[in-house]
Formats: sequence, structure tokens, C-alpha cells
Amino acid sequence: MTNREKNPARVRRPGLPVTVSAILVLSILISSGLTGCGPSRKGLEAVDYTPLVRDDWEVSTPVEQELDPMLVAELYHNAAELDTIYGLLVIKNGYLIAEDYFNEGAVEQVSARHSATKSYTSALVGIALEQGCLSSLDLKMVDFFPEFADDITDSRKEQITVRHLLQMRAGFPYDSTGGYSDILYLSGNWRWLPHLVDFPLVSDPGTQCNYSSLTSHLLGVVVARSCDTDLMSYAEEYLFTPIDSELGNWTRDADGYNWGWGEIYVTARDMAKFGLLYLNDGEYEGTQVVPVSWVSESLRSYSEDAWVTDKIGRHFGDIGYGYQWLSATVGDHRFNFAWGHGGQLIVLLDEFDMIVVTTADPLNDIPPADGWKYEKQVIDLVGEFVKSLPAEQ
Repeated sequence: MTNREKNPARVRRPGLPVTVSAILVLSILISSGLTGCGPSRKGLEAVDYTPLVRDDWEVSTPVEQELDPMLVAELYHNAAELDTIYGLLVIKNGYLIAEDYFNEGAVEQVSARHSATKSYTSALVGIALEQGCLSSLDLKMVDFFPEFADDITDSRKEQITVRHLLQMRAGFPYDSTGGYSDILYLSGNWRWLPHLVDFPLVSDPGTQCNYSSLTSHLLGVVVARSCDTDLMSYAEEYLFTPIDSELGNWTRDADGYNWGWGEIYVTARDMAKFGLLYLNDGEYEGTQVVPVSWVSESLRSYSEDAWVTDKIGRHFGDIGYGYQWLSATVGDHRFNFAWGHGGQLIVLLDEFDMIVVTTADPLNDIPPADGWKYEKQVIDLVGEFVKSLPAEQ
């Protein structure tokens, strides 16, 4: 076969004006997917993202929920090219309108959702506050850890409040600086509580946002000790059961406390239910599970410079931080999201009454710096989709 036969777009039809010929060439290029601008419309129409019909979600279609199906098809077409993504769900107007699983993913698949767990921990703080077992966000951190009171030498730590922990403004160092992430994740000790003593403060409490998993773990222990329970049992009774979800597992530290920062095990569909809870102001099927005011306060941005770079991936910019929820801007759209290492995302697109959920390989066996390229692919996948949405809905 000649090069001309391989690329029919190069064949010039005699007798046609140059402009007409150019239009024909462009048409053939687009239909054959050779323009470099993505898949052809015909290719996108072949993408199947039809949700599985089960009892736990009402399903619909993008067209029925007034969303361009080609935008959704391109999202799923691009997802299929990623090596580490497990699941991808789109919910609009309360309906599951798109769903597919890739690589090792499946509808019942669970694995560590890593730091997406932080947003669940935040919900439990709000529930504990509503129930009264946690009386105030202005209580001091040290009051919950009397066993370490005599070991603390930095008096600023005595001023850290529960609110500071929620906002990541306690002053503890950013995970990935100074080798602190290696101490937390790679030491094999898994006794995190003593680090409230030996991890130094890098800023005064309340003055600066530093993303710290230690902070979130302390927050989870505060709830457990305040409510005289373990975090997993508390979550199952007051959060998961009320939203018809199942908590598969929740890793514990060496002292028996569930990790407030990570390694909660839930399916992609149950992550979507948690997202829907927050999109609906804490209400699930007529039951107020999380207080309305808590949802509002949680999704505010208390820090506008909550990340070490201006963007996460290519698209997530203007990173803010609320109560263990992040916020970002992509194109014309501002949104909140829960985020876990590897590419675990619950993205709340309030202006569209829409949620995007991704699950991915937690990358436990890959150093974070090496795994970032895979995680970034998942984040950029969602960012491209959000960017493609219309400016007004």
C-alpha cells in the first residue's frame, strides 16, 4: 500500500477549487480522527457509559438531564486510555447518568481512598457537634491528649483548636516537606499520636494553611474520644447507614484509632452518595444526616493559598481549603472536591447539580513522587471535562 493509499485525505480531486478541496480534506480528517483534536463524533457515539441498573441508584441519561452526551462520551473515551483509573461516575440532578470501570475496577471494588477520607472525617466532626458529644470547635487540641501535655515544649501548641485542625491551620508541617511524609507513611511504626509532640510547628496556629495528614488524624481521634467510641463504628451508625452505604474497612493505627486522614474503603457508588449528601445540603432522602450549616461552613474557603503550587495538574487552580474539603477553579467553574492519593476524587459541581467520582489505583507500592504522573492523569481527565462544560447552565 502506498502512502497515498494509507492517507486518502491527501488525494486531490481534480477540477475542484482549492477552498472546496480544503473543506473535503478537513472533513475526511475529522471523520477519520486524524486531526489530532480527539476522537471523531462517530467514535464518540460508540462509547458506552450506560450505568448498571441496580437498586442503589436511579439511572438516567445525559440527554434526559440536559447534558451534552458528546462531552460525557469524550470523558469516558479518554478515561479508557489511562493505566491506573478504576472507576468513573457522573451524577446529575440526583441520577446516575454515566458509569464505567477500567483496569482492576468494578462496581463492588473497594480499595484505600486515601485522603478523600479527610472529608468523611469532617462530616463526623459536624455530626458530633450536632449531637453534643463535641461541645465546641474552639476547644483546645491539648485537652484531648492529656497524656502528652507534659511533653509539649512549644507553648503555641497549647493554642491549637479543633477549628484549626479542621482548616489545616494548626501549624504542623506540610506532609511532603522535611521528610515528614516518610516518617508518617514509611516508618512502619504507625504510632501517629506522639508526633503531635515531636513534629514542630512551622507557623503560628490559625495563620497559615499547611496540608497535614497528622492534623486530620488528630481530628479523628478528637471525635472518637469525645463521643467515647471508635471512628468506624460512629461512621457506620451516623453517616453510612443513613445514606444507604457500606463502609468496607477503615485502617487503624498502632493505638487502635482509625486513620482520620486516610484508608477508608468504600465503593465508587457509595462515594457518589456521600457527594450527593453534600450537594443536597446534608440531606438524604428526607433525612438530615449532616447539619445544613455544617455543609455550608465546610465548603467555604478559609485559605486561598492551600497548595504549594498554583495548580493541581493542568487545570485545578486557585486552590482553597475549607473543613477538610478542597476547592478549585477550572475555566469558568468553581467547585469543591475531596481528593485522595492515586486519583480518588469526589467533585461537587453545584452549578450543574452534578458530581464526578473517580477511583484509581491507590499506588501503595510506588513512592509518591513516582506515582504523581499517574495521579495527575486522573486529575487532568476530570479537569478537561469540567473545562468543557458551558459557562452557564
